[in-house]
Amino acid sequence: MTAQSAKELGEELHELKTVVRPRVTNAIADARAHGDLKENAEYHAAREQQSFSEGRILELESKLSNAQIIDVTKMTNNGKVIFGATVGLINLDTDEEVTYRIVGHDEADIKKNLISVKSPIARALISKEEGDETEVQTPSGVVAYEISKVEYI
Repeated sequence: MTAQSAKELGEELHELKTVVRPRVTNAIADARAHGDLKENAEYHAAREQQSFSEGRILELESKLSNAQIIDVTKMTNNGKVIFGATVGLINLDTDEEVTYRIVGHDEADIKKNLISVKSPIARALISKEEGDETEVQTPSGVVAYEISKVEYI
């Protein structure tokens, strides 16, 4: 996991524990005060929200405790593509340029140009260097790329 992702997950966990959990607990207490719990929609909604937030807390704690956090900004940039690197690519057929950051599976978001280290593009790029060319098998066929830049940001 990248250091940035670990920071974001830590912030979300803190928010859930210090803001959401007490708010949900208070909502359950208020709903209980209204009487009959069988027909109390507020109580059932608060319990459902509690279940969701507690599940998310457990998920985040598990991810953070099992994660190996890698901060590429503290590494010497030797021009080699590694986990966490931001890579500029030039499509050799169309001259189209794109930039991707190679991240962990849970962090991947193609809309933000964050690709999973397990993706075909990332697998083709890992351990290559700036200036190298590589081919990637895509659903539409083989695409050739040249690595235009490798940054550790």
